[in-house]
Amino acid sequence: MREIIDFHTHPYETLEECSCMYKDSFFLSSEEAKADLQNAGITHICGSVIEPGRDCAKEGFAYIRRLNDKACKLEQDYQGYYTPGFHVHPDYVRESCEEIERMHKKGLRLIGELVPYMHGWSDYSNRNFAEILDVAEQYGMIISYHTVEKEAEQMERMISEHKKLIFVAAHPGQRAGYEQHIERMSRHENAWLDLSGTGLFRYGMLSYGVKKLGSERILFGTDYPICNPGMYVQAVLHEHITDKERENIFSGNAKRLFSARQKQPGRTKGRRDAVYYFIFDNRKKSR
Repeated sequence: MREIIDFHTHPYETLEECSCMYKDSFFLSSEEAKADLQNAGITHICGSVIEPGRDCAKEGFAYIRRLNDKACKLEQDYQGYYTPGFHVHPDYVRESCEEIERMHKKGLRLIGELVPYMHGWSDYSNRNFAEILDVAEQYGMIISYHTVEKEAEQMERMISEHKKLIFVAAHPGQRAGYEQHIERMSRHENAWLDLSGTGLFRYGMLSYGVKKLGSERILFGTDYPICNPGMYVQAVLHEHITDKERENIFSGNAKRLFSARQKQPGRTKGRRDAVYYFIFDNRKKSR
């Protein structure tokens, strides 16, 4: 049986959490969604829970934590089928750092997909987010982030300033955006790409990327339930790449990435109770 790990999904339990564009007429329960993915040949999924269209400003970080708790609940409901991703927020540095530690204790290593446009923030290179990434680095996290093509400079700075973190960009995009991904990945070994969303339906895009970069930093992803998972599986199957390259993309790269991160022990020994205390102590001294 072929293993297919969908690195980029948004599992859900309620109608509000479902990101399907046509959910008013086509809504699957979480149990039906799991069967739907399995029928497409997908053997495991990853990703964060989101609530499209919801204004989270009034709820503050409690909203972010609630999404993360729902992801943990779905992990239990899916019984080993789902690896949760969780959210952080640069307006809440201390809370985000505490959330990283909390999720690390649960065995989780995936932050994201981060969706700033849904959560009222922007600029991947801002100081607060950099402090959160410093802590994520200590805990061996993987960062899945929504690509914002107009913020190419900010994404570049984020990746270059945190070389110990793996950054997985979501959505190849059309040709111009895809070329930006390829150029960024050629400069930074810690820059990866998942195939979710726009891009894969352009025939030949995957073989082009593999010829440019190799297959070792490309992850299969769909953006389910926004996109049809069967179409994405078939798209990879029909690209002109080798069986080994296809295996890497479908599952081998994701397994290697998570395995390497699980071996990291967490914060560096000898530091205070948590890395974020160091950050905030220094903040107070600089005022």
